[in-house]
Amino acid sequence: MAESITEGTLKTWTKQVGDFVEADEEVATIETDKIDVSVNAPKSGKIVEILFKEEDTVTVGADLFKIEPGEGGAAKATEAPKEESAPKPKEEEPKPEPKAETAKPEPPKETKAAPPPEPKKVEKKPAPAPAPAAGTKPPAGSRGETRVKMNRMRLRIAERLKESQNAAASLTTFNEIDMSALMALRAANKDDILKKTGIKLGFMSAFAKASCLALQEIKAANASIEGDEIVYRDYVDLSVAVATPKGLVTPVVRNAESMEMLQIEQEIANLGKKARDGKLTLEDMAGGSFTISNGGVFGSLYGTPIINLPQAAVLGMHAIKEKPVVVNGKIEIRPIMVVALTYDHRLLDGREAVTFLVRVKEYIEQPAKMLLTLPQ
Repeated sequence: MAESITEGTLKTWTKQVGDFVEADEEVATIETDKIDVSVNAPKSGKIVEILFKEEDTVTVGADLFKIEPGEGGAAKATEAPKEESAPKPKEEEPKPEPKAETAKPEPPKETKAAPPPEPKKVEKKPAPAPAPAAGTKPPAGSRGETRVKMNRMRLRIAERLKESQNAAASLTTFNEIDMSALMALRAANKDDILKKTGIKLGFMSAFAKASCLALQEIKAANASIEGDEIVYRDYVDLSVAVATPKGLVTPVVRNAESMEMLQIEQEIANLGKKARDGKLTLEDMAGGSFTISNGGVFGSLYGTPIINLPQAAVLGMHAIKEKPVVVNGKIEIRPIMVVALTYDHRLLDGREAVTFLVRVKEYIEQPAKMLLTLPQ
């Protein structure tokens, strides 16, 4: 594990005492604040002792279990017949004779049934009991509560988001983008691209490419503060927000500024799949100089994304909605996306932030400009 990780929570044992494991076979899973780490058997053998329980906190380098080297095939074969022979005598123990003895006292039961009025009196007494039960009617719905311990990733997300709010001088600027040109470009080429390359062309790659070009002009949006210094970068490590069952993760597309749109699209798809399958590595998420978050896939109209420290800015994409807009003096219905840039005012002034968002707008509304721009 990375040096930044010192401990984790033992989430599950996939093997138990007595189980035979092959070398490098998964035995347990440890949850850290970044990823889930598999614990594999160092050699083949039988697990003879487990040293930690599930949900225990374990430190890096600690022994989790004891293993007895060897091969488990013979052991399993001998254990199976023992289990099969054990239940046989149990089936012979039950005898039908006592049932006949209990059948004999049945006649006296019939004679005792003569006094029926007594149970009738008892039935009359519980009749008033439903009255107090009527007093419990006001809470019509369920009022149950469930407490679930926060996993390490969620705790870390909460910690970092609050840290961002406390440390950065966050401010958000908005703009509207006419998606007509990009949607037409995608519609005309997506099937051919899918057939030839297997890549599903979406909108993320276009916004990523537009952001990389805009970051070459507005370098402060790709910078960070370290102590009393500002670190400017000539590369773009693009963090892409991906929602997973355990929380939001931001795997990184390295050197996105040197990649074409289809390359970016493929890399985003690969990282997204790894994130949803829980197979991201620490290297996949380390670093990042600028973040893109697409809340539009969930239907968000607009919002204010939170900066992923120590980065200087984050671009928020949102849902595409048809709106009446004025085009050449006429009202037309166009597909519009609201975009938001949350930036750290300690690094960027309003002029730079607005200029960055305007450049992204220009590239998306005129995609050909992304192909005609010279590197800076």
